Amino acid sequence: MFKRGCGLEFFLMLCTSLELPLSWSCPRHCVCYSSPTTVSCQAHNFLMVPEGIPPHSERIFLQNNRITMLLRGHFSPHTVTLWLYSNNITFIDPDTFQGFTQLEELDLGDNRYLRALAAETFSGLPKLHALHLYRCGLTSLPSGVFQGLRSLQYLYLQDNRIEFLQDNLFADLMNLSQLFLHGNRLWSLHQNTFHGLSSLDRLLLHENQLQWVHRGAFHDLKKLTTLYLFNNSLAELSGECLAQLPSLEYLRLNGNPWECDCKTRSLWDWLDRFRGSSSSALCESPPDLRGRDLKRLTKEDFPNCSGSESLHQIKTWTTADKVSFKKDHHGRHHHPSTRQHPPPPPPSDGSDAPSSSDKSPPPSSTDDGHRPHGARNCSRQRYRGPKKILKEVHTLEEMADKEPQEYPGDGKFGHPRKKPKCTRPPPLRPPSGVQQANGSSAASGQQHPTACLMNLIASALLAAVIR
Repeated sequence: MFKRGCGLEFFLMLCTSLELPLSWSCPRHCVCYSSPTTVSCQAHNFLMVPEGIPPHSERIFLQNNRITMLLRGHFSPHTVTLWLYSNNITFIDPDTFQGFTQLEELDLGDNRYLRALAAETFSGLPKLHALHLYRCGLTSLPSGVFQGLRSLQYLYLQDNRIEFLQDNLFADLMNLSQLFLHGNRLWSLHQNTFHGLSSLDRLLLHENQLQWVHRGAFHDLKKLTTLYLFNNSLAELSGECLAQLPSLEYLRLNGNPWECDCKTRSLWDWLDRFRGSSSSALCESPPDLRGRDLKRLTKEDFPNCSGSESLHQIKTWTTADKVSFKKDHHGRHHHPSTRQHPPPPPPSDGSDAPSSSDKSPPPSSTDDGHRPHGARNCSRQRYRGPKKILKEVHTLEEMADKEPQEYPGDGKFGHPRKKPKCTRPPPLRPPSGVQQANGSSAASGQQHPTACLMNLIASALLAAVIR
């Protein structure tokens, strides 16, 4: 029927066409799949990156090991997705990712002893759209560390020890949609801290030590819809600062020691005009106003404050800004690499944040981009969502999108004066290839039942060829 010498070639072609795992081309204790080319080596106590990773691997999962360092040559420039979270990484060679022009997602989170990064670590990654650096013990970020990452859309920097952000640190991130900075030690925000973030949709700054915010700190954030400032040390915040956010819909200010005197008169006036959703802002002082919500105060509660200057500045700036924002919105050309997809929806549960090992695999986009006539897309998100998001981030997003009734540790949120009518995007599901890789890796190389059946068929065919 077939020539005897063609048996092995026929068998290999059959395995490739059926996408069967080829164990002999895979590192020991790992599971590999051919479409997309996936190597799953998670949770095997590796002390270093295992040898033998196929050079054309697109997706590499090495999370939950004990890898201590990353060096040049450990991975191939063909890599698209690289998960290295929950290891013991203390050193990353600045050339480790040099030339990785296809890399889209890099997760280095939960490497608690990393502590420092070289400025060139992420240079030359033109397609990177999600970068995870949460819980890495970082105390600072070098100038230029995000330079050139013009496709980046999601940046996770939460739960570090960062005390200060240099001016123009994010200047190249014109496509960044979500910036997570909560759980750090930031104490001030300067005029150019967020310079260049013209596409930013969500900014999470809660659980820091913020005491001072420059009145021009948010001047570039014309598309920001969500701002979390709760549980900081803010005693005052200029209303002019918030008036620079024409797209703002969700604001959280609770858990700050507000001084409800003349210094917060402009904030009170802005909150009175704001038509989005905002939390309570309980007064810490003066004594006669302690415990009262700043939003519920009246003009009579500010007897010695004229407030005319700040109110005039807010009104003048807002009017002028709306004109410039319209021109900017209609005349802006998006980066050619930008992809028009909404972010993944938050989960329905409101559970507490789990460990970082509790991650879901990358989802594929299923949204067709259409919504019913008259419906309003409140997310204002225009780019492809990340291929995975921590549940702790999902919980925060749910708080913003669903307007929760209360937040643990504080009183009830204020109800929005105008409830936005939003259409939630459909759920995004992970591609079958990654689901299969993750499921099989947990079994340390155990084959899928379909794969076993196909192997038996292939063996029978091979035996027939040899005869």
